[in-house]
Amino acid sequence: MNSDTLRKLYTDWRIVLMVALVILSIIAIGPHFEDGKFTTNLQYGLDLQEGSWLQMEFQAEVVTVEPGIDINKLADTLGTELDTEVIPISADQVEVRKAFTREQLEPVFTKAGATIVTVNPGVSKDTAELVKRTLDEKVNSLGTKDARVNILTGLNGITRYVRVELAGVDMKTANEIVGQQGKFEIRVQTTGNQTEHVIFGDVITSVNVPTKDQQGMWGVGFTLSPEGADAFRQGAISSNAVNDPQNHELVMLLDNNTVYSAPLSAELASQLKAGPIRSLSASTGVGDEGLQEAENLEIHLRAGALPVDVTVAGSGSVSATLGDYYKILCILAAIAALIVVGVVVYYRYREPSIVLPMVATNLAEIIILLGIARFVQQLDLASIAGIIAVMGTGIDQLVVITDEVLHEGRVPSSSVYLKRLSRALGIIVVSAGTVVFAMLPLALMDLSTLRGFAIITILGVLIGVLVTRPAYGKIIMAILSK
Repeated sequence: MNSDTLRKLYTDWRIVLMVALVILSIIAIGPHFEDGKFTTNLQYGLDLQEGSWLQMEFQAEVVTVEPGIDINKLADTLGTELDTEVIPISADQVEVRKAFTREQLEPVFTKAGATIVTVNPGVSKDTAELVKRTLDEKVNSLGTKDARVNILTGLNGITRYVRVELAGVDMKTANEIVGQQGKFEIRVQTTGNQTEHVIFGDVITSVNVPTKDQQGMWGVGFTLSPEGADAFRQGAISSNAVNDPQNHELVMLLDNNTVYSAPLSAELASQLKAGPIRSLSASTGVGDEGLQEAENLEIHLRAGALPVDVTVAGSGSVSATLGDYYKILCILAAIAALIVVGVVVYYRYREPSIVLPMVATNLAEIIILLGIARFVQQLDLASIAGIIAVMGTGIDQLVVITDEVLHEGRVPSSSVYLKRLSRALGIIVVSAGTVVFAMLPLALMDLSTLRGFAIITILGVLIGVLVTRPAYGKIIMAILSK
């Protein structure tokens, strides 16, 4: 390659842009050695590193009734009769936030003057979105960015399941954080072993980080709202705990499991006589186990409880060894695909000056794609499949450009070349637009596996159309015109 050809290459802004993006992408990917192992800044999904997934079923029912009834009055009546929260959804639908069979609901609805049309397990769209936001906050509290929360909604608009994927989190932690409702409650002992409800966790306004006292006991401090503090004081007074604290235990529960139980302290009882107390603390135990319980409690108190109870309908995990094995397979598949592409292109043109720029441009496209994906998308098996698909379609489009601009095996004059290049790029833009519109619905849907494939495919197509295809057209012109 002579100096004139090189000058044409490094002075063309399209080629400069492509090279600059490749360099920036390599910096973003950040290949380096850490603890004796080669690693990068790429985000890996559950398929390619150790982690867990849980699919949970909502313990709730969406009930459709015959129209013509006051739905708000019906919800209030049902809430009292069923001893649970009932939310109006529409003029003829209510959400019962507890699991019931139709046989159990029929007599209650009939008594309330309503006729059931259908009973569907699950929750409404608004409740599902609230669950997603709460779970997002909980998994973010774990300090992991490789997490996905997907609500699985049926064609009837009712969400029955939610799926959570946590890369780098073991199954035990996943169950403790997202596999339960996270409902916090404070009760006070009345007589004998009987307790009565005082407050729920929704009156907590702030939460402290876990701390250890002088006895080595871990605990979590929290602050009540003014209304919560009043309710707590009234509960202590009505149960006579303020006058006889040693015989009245204060019980704190998380999902009906006791996390703290001890007699009301004499100091706290004295303070409650004088007025409301907003600052409280829940002790969780000593040692590493006490710390773990305190950290889990902190997460639930900060994020709040899910609006409905959930049960784990399915779960699974990927070991670190299996994740590393999948990474190696993906790398080998990408290398094999690149080699096969190079062989096929060489067989077609029998000209290294065409094959090498084509393969190099294709490789540059993949590097740029990975550099962008490092910020927007985890790499799982579906995403890797998208990268390989982008590699194949990219070569197809480069072949279209090469065949269009070459005339009888030679590069035509500059004016004719640019016309043919414009025509080839026009064909590619139309093809790319078709792919983008085809992938767009999958990218916007909450189907985790297909969504990753669609996002990577769309990004690859856009990078090709905007950056690498125009650059390749100029590269092939500069090289072959010599």
